[in-house]
Amino acid sequence: MLNILAYLVGLVSLVLVIPAQIPLLGAINWIALPVIVVGIVLGALSSKTGGRNFCLIVGLIAVVRLSLGGGII
Repeated sequence: MLNILAYLVGLVSLVLVIPAQIPLLGAINWIALPVIVVGIVLGALSSKTGGRNFCLIVGLIAVVRLSLGGGII
C-alpha cells in the first residue's frame, strides 16, 4: 500500500517537475522537492522499492535542473 502511495506522490511531483523544465519556471522545482521527499520516505517504508526508485529518479531530474539553472549553489 505504501508503495502505491509512493508512486502516486511521485506522479504528482512529476506533474510539477515537467513544466519546471521550461526556462523561467525552474523555481517550481523548489515546490516539488518536499513532495518528492515525502514520496521517498513512503517508498522507504514500503517492502517494495519501485515507488522509492521512481521518486528518486524524479528527484534527480529536479535537482539536475536546479543545478543547471543556478538554484543550488
